[in-house]
Amino acid sequence: MAGGALLLSACAGEDSASTPTGSASASAPAASTITYAYEQEFHSYNGNTAAENATRNNGPLQRVLAGFWFYGENGEITPDKEFGTYEKTSDDPLTVEYTFNEKAVWSDGTPIDCDDALLFWAYKSGKLPAFSTAGTTGVESVKLPECNKGEKKFTFVYEQPFADWHANGPGAAELMPAHVVAKQGGLTEDEFIAAVKATDKKKLEKAAKFFNDGWIAEGALPAADLIPASGPYKLSKLDAGQSLTFVANDKWWGTPAATPTVVERFIALDEQAQALQNREVQIIEPQPGPDVLNQLKTLEGVKINNTTQYTYEHLDFNFDSSEFKDKALREAFAKCVPRQLIVDNLIKPIAPEAKTLDIRNVAPFQSNHATVLQASGGAGAYAQQDIEGAKALLEKAGKTGLEVKIGYQTPNPRRTAEVQLIKDSCDKAGFKVVDGGSEDFFGTVMPANNYDVALFAWAGSSLVSGWGSTYSTPTKCDGESKGNNNGCYSNKKIDELVKKLNSTVDVAAQDPILAEIEKILWEDLATIPLFQHPGLSAWDETVQNVVPNPAQSSITWNMDKWSVS
Repeated sequence: MAGGALLLSACAGEDSASTPTGSASASAPAASTITYAYEQEFHSYNGNTAAENATRNNGPLQRVLAGFWFYGENGEITPDKEFGTYEKTSDDPLTVEYTFNEKAVWSDGTPIDCDDALLFWAYKSGKLPAFSTAGTTGVESVKLPECNKGEKKFTFVYEQPFADWHANGPGAAELMPAHVVAKQGGLTEDEFIAAVKATDKKKLEKAAKFFNDGWIAEGALPAADLIPASGPYKLSKLDAGQSLTFVANDKWWGTPAATPTVVERFIALDEQAQALQNREVQIIEPQPGPDVLNQLKTLEGVKINNTTQYTYEHLDFNFDSSEFKDKALREAFAKCVPRQLIVDNLIKPIAPEAKTLDIRNVAPFQSNHATVLQASGGAGAYAQQDIEGAKALLEKAGKTGLEVKIGYQTPNPRRTAEVQLIKDSCDKAGFKVVDGGSEDFFGTVMPANNYDVALFAWAGSSLVSGWGSTYSTPTKCDGESKGNNNGCYSNKKIDELVKKLNSTVDVAAQDPILAEIEKILWEDLATIPLFQHPGLSAWDETVQNVVPNPAQSSITWNMDKWSVS
């Protein structure tokens, strides 16, 4: 999600690959083009709305829409000093000053300045709810930035401390072109700035509608004048079902892109290793699995990286329109889900040290994981599968035979296998599990809450504020209002704790709050965490500067540095 929050991810798919065929020494593409594979088709130039907050959009846009910071190597928050600079100037009140590079312009030549900063605040603060946002965390306590037309500086003054202030200004893929939004909303730049400053909802209604829906790429990119770039690449072409093409941005004022053209090919996870072997692509991030790893190891001239990611797999209940509003039924389902079997069968073959995930918001490789896990009590009563206990709860509730539709994004063979393992176990307890996988789960099914349990992953980061909206009570349970809280879970104590966590600047003081949040999430059975994702990437050794990233920015975070030797 924008502002460092979690992103919907479908990166839990294949655990096997096709038998290797063809030649591993086929000719690589010309040095003027580098091609990489991604499993899902690009769908929107604006990945900051509740509906389009997904890696399929924000991943490709990392170096198209630049910002003041990005997730750098090892997922670290890294200032983008070519784009601009920022510094904290006061602790009380917390004040951060931002300065756009004097040379900063959109690829259509329009200066990047005050109106762009105000658009960011407009959609992220929650003060103008007509603008859809995946979450307001952090920005909701920022006062209206004081800047005027054409000015390159603006200031965030916070009403309260914010733990992740260093990643709360517009980062990569978050700053959108205000001049485009203003024009499509029938406003001049002066009128747009005045309307934001006055929080004039009526004046901004048409502009907000365009912001929410006007940048969707339905089989083709929006018109070129609607999608200017602010980074080293700009979008060039979308071939439906095939690929997305980037070309170097000639208006980029920073270090030029190392390769003139980059192509993202849409290739299913279980076909990516074969595509690399055939040199149809040069970089892949397939679903980790023993077969695909073994296949990659047989290829000559290929580098392989296998590291754990911040991404984690989980099951989310639909609290809005399913039977799982009843906690007893959630308890029964949690008892029958074979978490250990899922890890043993599908994850350990590629990551032998893998364990079931017993807390959601601190990754196993983070230094405070053991502390938070112990203090929270972990999975407690749900650490071990208990089919008989689940059966007894169902019978007591008079719900034996309850149908449970598990929704997820397809094609995704590993998730299909997960659903089958869950069905095999939970059907014994008296549930009737139905595979509800669909090709547009993220696009239409999840926003409409047309599922009982959702199976997907959050692609996150080390930011403690990044996942707040996942558990915070939504203003309304619909696709435009629920942010990351897709199942519309609500607990006032969690709301209070999330706010407290986000305002706790002392890192050591965060751990007890994290533990309390995790304890309540298990008591409420808001979600069922399954496992941390092992990562796997591979690339042709002739491609230089490929650096896998465990955070939500994915491998594309530095694609402007990629080059072919």
